[in-house]
Amino acid sequence: MADLVSYIIRKLLLAIPVIFLATFIVFLMLYLTPGDPVTAITPPHVTPEQLDALREKYGFNDPFIVQYWRFLERLFHGDLGTSVARASLNTDVSFLLIQRLPKTLELMTIGLAISYSIGIPLGVFSALKQDTWKDRGVMVFTLVAYAMPSFWLGILLMMALAVYTHILPVEGTVGGFKSILLPALTLGLGNAALTTRMMRSSMLEVKRQDYITQLRSRGLPESEVIFKHALKNAILPVITVIGLDIGWFVAGAVVVETVFSWPGIGMLVTSSISSHDFPTVQGCILVLAFFVVIGNLVADILYALADPRVRLG
Repeated sequence: MADLVSYIIRKLLLAIPVIFLATFIVFLMLYLTPGDPVTAITPPHVTPEQLDALREKYGFNDPFIVQYWRFLERLFHGDLGTSVARASLNTDVSFLLIQRLPKTLELMTIGLAISYSIGIPLGVFSALKQDTWKDRGVMVFTLVAYAMPSFWLGILLMMALAVYTHILPVEGTVGGFKSILLPALTLGLGNAALTTRMMRSSMLEVKRQDYITQLRSRGLPESEVIFKHALKNAILPVITVIGLDIGWFVAGAVVVETVFSWPGIGMLVTSSISSHDFPTVQGCILVLAFFVVIGNLVADILYALADPRVRLG
């Protein structure tokens, strides 16, 4: 147990510079982005002096390094600044994030559940039916689903399940739980394709191991060999990509939430970029980067629990 705790602490310490690097890159990109946040929130007739006063108030006149240092100081005190968008002027960024975060977490959780509930069984099925038409059919599905951009897949699902058949709501949250199914399905299907291919290749590799041959020679039923012994080892590589999957879902949520008008952090990012609300964008990216780091940490812990040799590495 002590070595696992030490392993987790090392991973947490390594995550700190990653988060700081993410904040620095995002801050630099927003600093270099054309456009003035102050002109976006002021009426057209304001004087240059009034514009300068507002830039001074929000610190936009300061050099880059001064602005970034002030951002870090606020961050250490748990303050992400205030919004400079017209619709949410002077509202705490933390308040906006707390409002939107549950919706993004809900979407990602259901999307992950859809992804693994489809990808793992389909990958095992494809491996067991290797080189048959069923295997090739699964591979074609994964190729199409993985290659298709999220926004395009979302539009196709919207047309099929909402516009023409009226099975699910088109967008927003007015339909209750049914409203989240379309965006979650869009997120989950793309990742399910990757999970299926990884599960298939891992299962094929495990099936060729000597211990599987030995188990079969002892007369064990094929279902017990596959589901009790082979699956346990074949699923390890899938566990290791959970962290990468979190990154996939974070990036996908920005696009999918915008397509389906789902009021999460992804949609807040796009609306804040459009209104030059840089403090809100910085806060959103910080939270999304935190998701990715936590996802990788969870994957490392799961892998260490599944294979104790990892803790010694």
